Parts: sequence; C-alpha cells; structure tokens
Amino acid sequence: MDAMQPDDLDARLVQLLTDEPQLPVLECARRLGVARGTVTSRLARLHAHGVVSAIVPQVDPAGFGYDLVAFCFVDIIQNVGHGPVTEAILSAIPEVTDLYTVTGDHDLHLRVVARNGQDLQDVLDRISQLAGVARTSSSLALRTHIQGRTLPLLHAVADSTP
Repeated sequence: MDAMQPDDLDARLVQLLTDEPQLPVLECARRLGVARGTVTSRLARLHAHGVVSAIVPQVDPAGFGYDLVAFCFVDIIQNVGHGPVTEAILSAIPEVTDLYTVTGDHDLHLRVVARNGQDLQDVLDRISQLAGVARTSSSLALRTHIQGRTLPLLHAVADSTP
C-alpha cells in the first residue's frame, strides 16, 4: 500500500471523527466548511491508503469493570512458532487487548485487562497453559497516561505538507 501525505483538512476530518465518531458526513462537511463530496472523497482516500482503518467508538474496558491493566511478556517454544501461539491467545483469552511480536528478551508483548488481582492471575495462568507458551512474566500498569496516541503525529505530518 502506498503511503499518502495527509494535509490539514485530512487531519481536521480525522480529529472531528475521533472526537465524535457518530457524526454524519453532511455535518462533518458543514463543520469543516467544505462540500459533502469533499468529505466523502477524503474519507475514501484515507481508508484506501490505510491512514484510517475504521471509524468506531473507542471501548474502554474500565467502563465495564476491567480497570486493571498489565503487560505480559511471553516466551514461546520456538519450534511451535509465533502464528499458532498468537492464534491460541486470541481465540482463548478475550482479556488480551493488544498483542505484538517483538524483538529482545521475549517473543510476544501483550496488553491484558482484568477486574482485580485474582482475575489477572487467572488470565496469566490461562496464557501460560496454552500450547507453545514456554514462559510468561508480567508487570502492572499503575496509571495510563496515554494510549493509542496518533492524532499529534497526523497533525504534525499534515502541518509539514508543502
């Protein structure tokens, strides 16, 4: 997929839909001072280039009782491979909200949510018992300062557009 160079209008449109994802295209056009067709074509271009993958509400697990956040580091059994282990984690552990294959001391890095300490221990136990998992370690997040921070980058790129 080719990278695109978003401009200020793209950044303002994404900001608007991030702040209010249910906003209709016509209202976006009104607030941005452009034609409805401009908003529609900009959204199509942003989607086509992968800048915007979806416009959906952001779900916060804390809102339904999952306010404990931890990071779990997973070492896999190498001859099993990353694919089967990640598939097993994603199909068996709904408390995993993010999963990355990483370099360094571990093979996978997971963001996990839980209701409390005992619930977290149960989640970590379930992860460690999956086929292909050799070892896990974890750390608790004491406070979330920022998560999914992409809008400042989008605005910076748009501001640098000639």
